[in-house]
Amino acid sequence: MTRAGDSSDSRYSNRRSDASGHDHRVPLILLALLALIVLVSGLNPFDRLVWAVESLLVFALAIGLIASYRSFRFSNLNYAWLLLFVALHLIGAHYTYVEAPPGLWLADWLQLERNYYDRMMHFAFGLLVAPPVAELLSRAAGLRSAWCRWLTVAVVVALSSVYELIEAAVAILADPALGVPYLATQGDIWDAQKDIALALVAATISVMFLVWPDRRDRDRANPN
Repeated sequence: MTRAGDSSDSRYSNRRSDASGHDHRVPLILLALLALIVLVSGLNPFDRLVWAVESLLVFALAIGLIASYRSFRFSNLNYAWLLLFVALHLIGAHYTYVEAPPGLWLADWLQLERNYYDRMMHFAFGLLVAPPVAELLSRAAGLRSAWCRWLTVAVVVALSSVYELIEAAVAILADPALGVPYLATQGDIWDAQKDIALALVAATISVMFLVWPDRRDRDRANPN
């Protein structure tokens, strides 16, 4: 005999999960946090145009993840890594990367001549984006072991390079005066190359030590 309470718990559990057993609460909570972070970052930013341009990346990422959720769902931890990266990015969007407080604090502490928050963010990009990329390659493309690791690094470096090109194009097309606060080169002609190199180093560290796709995810994607 099934007790009424057990039946109620079962219906409640089914509402939280789909037929595959996925619990949707964590992604929904992370999505709500994302909306809150975007809202807060948009309150009186240092430069409204810089914030709007920098936020395009966030909106594009969010739309892509929402649109693909039914066909490919990342692990909750990888959604959390992406949210952390976006939150750090939106600090730069709010203050501009040239004036971002964490970089200024670091510059004061180490007696540096520039704000290195842009460098910190490119390192964070490699570190935090590599795990979701690895999961995508492992589950969707069926790659294994070393091939998946090093192709993950290659994809992250490619994304970092493409982003640098898009940044330059957007700054030129939107408003040439936007270049200094948006690109945050701060007088360094090799700024883009150094940013990409940091993403490379961070992605390599990430695939070696941080998060690797869970075996259960790979088994679920390839049941045979």
